[in-house]
This record gives sequence, structure tokens and C-alpha cells, in this order.
Amino acid sequence: MASQPTSNDSQQHLAPLPPAMAEVKGQSVDEVFKEMNRLPLFMTTLDETDGDGGENLALEALKALAYEGTRAEIAENFRQQGNECARAKQWASAKEFYDKAITALKASPQARDLEDRPKDVEIAVDEEAKAEKDIEEACHVNRALCNLEKKNFRSCIQDCAYTLRLNPRNIKALYRSSLACLALDKIPEASDSCARGLALDPSNKSIQTLTIKISSRQDQLDTISRTRQERERREESEKATVQLALKSRGIRSSSTAQAPDLEDATVKLEESLDPSSTLSFPVVLLYPLHSQSDFVKSFSEKEGLDQHLEYIFPLPWDAQHEYTLNGVEAYMETAAGGLIKAGKKMGLGKILGSGKVEVVDGLVKINIVPKKRANVWVEEFRRRKAN
Repeated sequence: MASQPTSNDSQQHLAPLPPAMAEVKGQSVDEVFKEMNRLPLFMTTLDETDGDGGENLALEALKALAYEGTRAEIAENFRQQGNECARAKQWASAKEFYDKAITALKASPQARDLEDRPKDVEIAVDEEAKAEKDIEEACHVNRALCNLEKKNFRSCIQDCAYTLRLNPRNIKALYRSSLACLALDKIPEASDSCARGLALDPSNKSIQTLTIKISSRQDQLDTISRTRQERERREESEKATVQLALKSRGIRSSSTAQAPDLEDATVKLEESLDPSSTLSFPVVLLYPLHSQSDFVKSFSEKEGLDQHLEYIFPLPWDAQHEYTLNGVEAYMETAAGGLIKAGKKMGLGKILGSGKVEVVDGLVKINIVPKKRANVWVEEFRRRKAN
């Protein structure tokens, strides 16, 4: 009975592995994957494809192939790659390929090695020029789509304009230009592009639908414009009515170049278009001895200062309890730069109507000072004004 061959005998009779496979057999799994990533067919990343030698000849050779041939051939290669990315909605990558195609078409003719081109594939000069023009038109109109999808609307319009200079009958350029113009609310330009598109293709459903959208947007903009104009007219009327109300009451007012921001606080009438209705004013109560203040958004002309001080006092920072309703005096600066004492029970309208004080930038200012320190503060105020 013949003996069975041992494992050592089997290994001795196996044919030797090819050099490349023998080299792989001695590598780990990670080393094998790393080596495969250097091969263009299996690449998953470009980060470490150069290997230890600092150069990947296979990859460089593949890159060089992209720039072999005539300008039209090189540009067409990039255009096709751009189209593949566009179909996958990879807009940034598609735009890059269209950029490369357009750049290739602008390369100097001297850069092409015409001497090495086989005579049997030589393209006539006029046919070459036509091919380049067709590719350039396609690249610009497709790059317009990429810019449109990325919301680069002005770049989209520029690409469409260039396309239409090459071919005024390019429907896609007219359509995409109209979409970009609509996005920017350039309604006349959007309408014009649609009209030109329908003149070339009256049954184009996409342009017909877009025309309806443009018309609807124009209606919206018209409504917004009318509303804004009506609001502006009303605001102007209200301002004029307030000025009439101030004048009829003998209240002086002025404005400066550095008016404070009072937000929505303003001099206003109870009935905005009735000058005889009650006026109210924004009022700032100043506590000059303590560098503090309070703001009253709406102080009626019929109200006295005491009505507001009743709910403002006591003041949280008044540690000495100097500010009480009966323990303070109120002063207002006159238009001439002096001071008058304002009665706390007197209506604000009567104080302002005396003609001595002035409402500046729509704001009334009242200084609140403790009675026992009022004389000192008044003298200090006058001395400061004199200086």
C-alpha cells in the first residue's frame, strides 16, 4: 500500500509563486491595502498614494493622459467627467471639471504637439474650431447649472450670458438665466429671458411654468411695494400731524445730528391723525448726583411728574433714602441753557407749552435732585455752563 504524501512533500512539488504574489504573501493585511491604494484602479484616498519614494508613477501617468490630445479632445474629456458628476448631483466637482475644460480650450495653440499627431486623425482647422466652440458652449451652460444649484446666481447669469454670445438660441441658457434672475428678484430680466425662450420654443413647458412663477412674484413685489409706500405715507402724515399738534400747543422742538436710539419710543398722539388728541412723550428722568436714570416710554401731556415718581420710588440704589416724593425737586434745562424748576404736580404739557424748554430729538429730560442738595447742584450747573 502506497504511503500518503506528507505536507512537506506537497509544498516541495508546488509551482513557485509569481514574484509579485510572493511579495504580497509576506505582507500583513494592512500593508496589502496600503499598497493597493497606490494603484489608480483601487484608490479610495489620495492622502498616502505617493508611498515611500515620494512619487506614484502610475497616478502621474493617469493624470498625464487627461492632457493628451487636441484642445477639443482634452476639453471634451473634462466635460464628460463634469457631466458624470452633475448626474450624481456632485455640483462642486462638476464645476471643477467644467472649469478645467474651459481652461483647456483657452490654452495656447502652440502648446499642442501637432508634429506628433497621426495624420489619419488630423481634424480640419474649421472642424476643430467648431468642436471647440460646441464644447465651450456646453461647458458654460452646464457650469451655469452648477452655479444655480449652489445658489451662485450672479455667476450663473454670467455663464448663461457667455453661452448666449456663443449661441443666442441656447434654450437652456435662457431658462437658467431666468431662474437665476428670478432668485435675485430681477423680474424684468427674468421675463425677458423667458420671452426669448418662448419665441424660440413656444411649447416649452418648463419656460411656460417659469413665466407663471415670474408673474406671481411680480404681483407679490407690487403688493409689498404698495404696502411700504402706504406705510411711508402714513408715517409722514403722522409726523406732520405731531408737528402741527406741538405747534398749536406752543411746544418747541428740534433735532440734532446725533439723536439717541429710542427704538419705538416717540412723541405721538393718542389718535395718530388728530392733532387735538392727547400727546405723549418719551421722558428720561436723570439723577445727576448719582449718575443714574429712569426711562418713561410714554408720559402723557396731562400727567404730572408725581404720578410717575410714585411708582418709581423708592430707588434701589438710594442707600441714604434721599429720594422721596416730597424730598426732591425737578429741574429742566431751558432752550437758552439755563434751568427752570418744574412743578411735580403740573401737567407736562403746561411745562413744555411755556415756551422756555425744548423737546430735543423727541426726548424730554428732567433732572431729579434731593431738596437739601438742590442749591449746591444748581450752582454747580451754572458754573459748568459758564465755563
